[in-house]
Amino acid sequence: MPESLAIVNCSQLVTLAGARRPRTGGDLRQLTILEDGALFVRGECLEAVGRRREIESLITSDCEVVDAEKRVVMPGFVDAHTHPVFAGIRANEFEQRASGATYREIAARGGGIRTTVRATRNASQNDLVKIGKRYADWFLRTGTTTIEAKSGYGLTLEDELKILRAIKQLDDETPLRYVPTFLGAHDIPTEYQSRRQTYVNLVINEMLPRVAQEKLAEYCDVFCEEGVFTSDESWEILSAARCHGLGLRVHADQLSLSGGAKLAAELNCATADHLEHTDATGIVALKAAKVQPVLLPGSVYALGSPDYPAAREMIDAGLAVVLATDFNPGSSPVPSMTMILSLACTQMKMTPAEAISASTINAAYSLGRGDEIGSLEKGKRADFVIHDASDYRELPYFFGIEHPWRVYASGKLAYQKPDR
Repeated sequence: MPESLAIVNCSQLVTLAGARRPRTGGDLRQLTILEDGALFVRGECLEAVGRRREIESLITSDCEVVDAEKRVVMPGFVDAHTHPVFAGIRANEFEQRASGATYREIAARGGGIRTTVRATRNASQNDLVKIGKRYADWFLRTGTTTIEAKSGYGLTLEDELKILRAIKQLDDETPLRYVPTFLGAHDIPTEYQSRRQTYVNLVINEMLPRVAQEKLAEYCDVFCEEGVFTSDESWEILSAARCHGLGLRVHADQLSLSGGAKLAAELNCATADHLEHTDATGIVALKAAKVQPVLLPGSVYALGSPDYPAAREMIDAGLAVVLATDFNPGSSPVPSMTMILSLACTQMKMTPAEAISASTINAAYSLGRGDEIGSLEKGKRADFVIHDASDYRELPYFFGIEHPWRVYASGKLAYQKPDR
């Protein structure tokens, strides 16, 4: 096996090199593009990033050289909000929504998250890993090299642990990198509907200690929403999670103005996710607390809602916006970050450059990995994609197709488009 790797003859090398911090304001549009750029990789990391003539001087006989043939090369996408481990699908609910049923109506009939919970409880860890590997391939072939991965479809101690162990196994056995998040507070399970506080206590007193003891998660998330977990319940759970050393994330203001953004600010969470109904007061609170908003236009699209998050207002307010897929079997069955880029540009009026920054470097910082991934700079992990495009703006412009020609994770080829 070659000891090093060189990628040469790029039309645009989109490095996103710059200040070691999340991008805000005008910096979201600064992609630091090198024309005729090249990369030199040794082991799992980038050893040099520069002009082609500079990189070619480093090439030796034991180096593998890949000609990008005037394609775009950029960091692998970092998908900072996914639910990638579950059993079963909900195509029947998709059909119901197409016929006029709402997300809330389906959930009230025992569908929604609880449908997936039933199927996931009946699956073994090996079943979940097998299914998860299929979805891992989907992420990789669409150019994503790191995902935040939530539990939340077990809602019992053993089933939540099962999902988190499956996430760990997928991290070990696939080229895709997983950042695990415990989401035991995804819904109140059916058997606890009349005993809400008992379930909250179960999450706090039994689930969180075991998750922390086994080091199965880096973050804790809560679905703070009317009819799910109240602001007070969310506060209880997230405060307990912090005591166990977990970072905090919140499903906030997705279906209504539930106070989730304000809660995220009060607790200094890493992120507040969704934010479809967040108002100006919530945006100000997020900015003051330096909470990163994770916007999920795929779920808005899939639910047929007109309520996209106020991305432009958030950017204008100086927030370090993140884009993610919210990949899940119900409200956002999409693993493609390029589809999300297109939605961000057409529905939320973000520019292509802003969307790329939001789905790479800003997403990396939201996961505590801004010094490791999200941009192409010396010393960072060699996670990058050669896209079958000559201009980065083609990624959201030509939507509904798979752009990657080759995907590299930690310096190794993780996906290659089949020859025509």
